Order: sequence, then C-alpha cells, then structure tokens
Amino acid sequence: MNAIYDRRSIRKYQSTAISRESIEKIIQAGMQAPSPKNRQPWRFVVIEGAAKNGMIEAMNKGLERELRQPSLPKSKQYIAGTRHTISIMEQTPVTIFIINPCNTMLDYQKDWETHIYEAANLQAVGACIQNMLLTATELEIGSLWNCDIYFAYEELLKWLDTKEQIVAAVSFGIPDEHPEARPRKDIDELMEWRNGIE
Repeated sequence: MNAIYDRRSIRKYQSTAISRESIEKIIQAGMQAPSPKNRQPWRFVVIEGAAKNGMIEAMNKGLERELRQPSLPKSKQYIAGTRHTISIMEQTPVTIFIINPCNTMLDYQKDWETHIYEAANLQAVGACIQNMLLTATELEIGSLWNCDIYFAYEELLKWLDTKEQIVAAVSFGIPDEHPEARPRKDIDELMEWRNGIE
C-alpha cells in the first residue's frame, strides 16, 4: 500500500547509475503480472549508456516527421510536452521499452476476435508495467511511464528492429524531485454498487 500511495511520475533525476540487479528486480516484478492464458505477452529492451543516443535520435526523427506529416494530427498540442519527455529520457540513466510480441500495430483491419485477444494482452502488459513502477518505488528509484513514444512509433520500430507492438517506455533513475500527489477524483464519482436489492 505504501508503494501505491508513494509512487509519483518523476521528471527530474540525479545522474547516479542504477545497478543491473535493481533493473532485473524491476523486470522480474513485471513478469509476475497475470496474463490471459498465461501468454506472458511482454519482453523488455533495456537502454542505457551510449545506446541512449539511438533512442533519442529516433524520438527526434519522429517529432520532425510528425510536424511535416502528422500521424496523430489531433494530438499536436502535446508535441511540446513530447520534447520535454525526450529531454527526460536523455537525462535518466535507464529506459526500458516494454514490447508485446503477441500484438502488432501494423495491421489495423482486424476482426473482432483479434481485437479482443489483443485487448486482453494489453491489460496484462498494463499490470506488468504497474508492477515495475511499484517495485521501483520500493527500491527508492523514480520512474516515468512514457506514451509519448507514439509520436515516433515508426522510427522506434525501425531502431528497435521489430514489428511487434511497442506498448510503452519507462525511464528509471534516482529522483531529484519529490512532487506532491496529483489530485484524484472522489470515489463516489466513480463507484457504482449493484447488490440486487430493490
């Protein structure tokens, strides 16, 4: 419970390196998430050191292309925020790409059953990522779950040399800030009880 309530999205990091042991603990925690039919629809690409240069280059190429020929035209107001996200990815010692080998984003014309199959896989990957974030919090490591990668999705697919679905990238490092919790909606707005009593 402490990790759930203490977790924050961190956007300022110290330059301190994170041990391989800590990263493996975070990934192992992610792998304990439940998944449909035990498919375990995840794999992890850990980026650190000089490998960050290729990641940043792919992200910047994606933004340049998005400005010329947008694939997400309704989201253009978030491009400035994505530039900030790239600077955070540059700053953090480690970024992990969470890839779903059971899904692909390349074929959008799919039947209903395939959509259900893929939605179930994505639920599992979401649980995997949450396990990773909470474990990082317990280890006093900050994290930022990043979906701005979709502005550079094609470029990242090419850089990672995969046709599998990139679900998210999560950056990890020692926090250099301690933000307050962001407001949450009241439970009464979101919870509905049905008990069959008239």
